[in-house]
Amino acid sequence: MPNNSLRSALDSLASNFASAVLDAIKGASLQDLHAESGGAPRRGPGRPRGSSTKTTATAARASAPTPKKTKGGRLARRSPADIARALDAVVILVRKSKKGLRSEEIRKALKLDVREVPRVLKEGLSKKKLKSKGQKRATTYFA
Repeated sequence: MPNNSLRSALDSLASNFASAVLDAIKGASLQDLHAESGGAPRRGPGRPRGSSTKTTATAARASAPTPKKTKGGRLARRSPADIARALDAVVILVRKSKKGLRSEEIRKALKLDVREVPRVLKEGLSKKKLKSKGQKRATTYFA
């Protein structure tokens, strides 16, 4: 069993080493330990700390013309009255066109949000204020 004797020899060397390291740490002062560890805590992987160029980049961004701000996130909750007002505007607009209008055209004409139009059109179809013809993006709405 030469494997067993090798293992026991390695175990004894490891325990002797560990006890020697612990004795050295116990005997050292706190300042010595802090100096040996490199002083400041080290950062882990990930984004590096910001440099002095960061402030100049933000200053340059602030002086540049800002693009038109878009609405992000969720839409505000709309009451049934808000939806009814939008639907009335859609019906008035669609009545003016004999060929009918697609949802993109309705949205552009009334300056509605993209996420707001499907609910209004669905409400108009269910209340029979609007009629539709076609499928998907080719759907045309009539009053």
